[in-house]
Amino acid sequence: MSRGKFITFEGGEGAGKSTQVRRLVARLEAAGVEVVSTREPGGSPGAEAIRALVLTGSADRWSPVTETLLMYGARRDHIERTIIPALERGAWVVCDRFADSTRAYQGGAGGVAPELIAALEHHVLAQVRPDLTLVFDLPVEVGLARADTHATESGHSETRFESKGAAFHERLRAAFQQIAAIEPDRCVLVDAADGIEGVDAAIWAAVTGRLPVHG
Repeated sequence: MSRGKFITFEGGEGAGKSTQVRRLVARLEAAGVEVVSTREPGGSPGAEAIRALVLTGSADRWSPVTETLLMYGARRDHIERTIIPALERGAWVVCDRFADSTRAYQGGAGGVAPELIAALEHHVLAQVRPDLTLVFDLPVEVGLARADTHATESGHSETRFESKGAAFHERLRAAFQQIAAIEPDRCVLVDAADGIEGVDAAIWAAVTGRLPVHG
């Protein structure tokens, strides 16, 4: 059996990734593809426990280096228990955030040395790399307003990164844009301000243009 494909969604706060993950999963399943939908931090019981530590509390609860180590602890458990088993049985994995988020949040925006992140990627990710990464791009003020509205309406408490301030999020956006520019063979920059249907169409065009979608 052929190995499954690995698609990741990346971008700043309030970009609408979660909605588009659900839509892509539905499209792929309609095309006869077995899909595992997952997220980071999280995606396995151990990683979900770490998620609760990282995404809640005050903005300065953890230093960027500590965040990086926590993220990679969660990521390794996720890889071992969810991602690798799915890919090896031929399923496609669609993941809301992966290693690029650490590069952008803790690295580009948080100031963690790229050498540390690269070393962790080398030892923790092994051969698990995305086949396609969709990078959602959105003006910071729009994304933060959306995230604030969502938090208010849903009552969720995972707002630690939203509270880090506009300057942090401007650095974050620039970091994601740089990742997409450096790795165009893997990454597609998506205009997240284009509306749900427009973003959906752009994503489907990117997926079907780069990967063999068939059951």
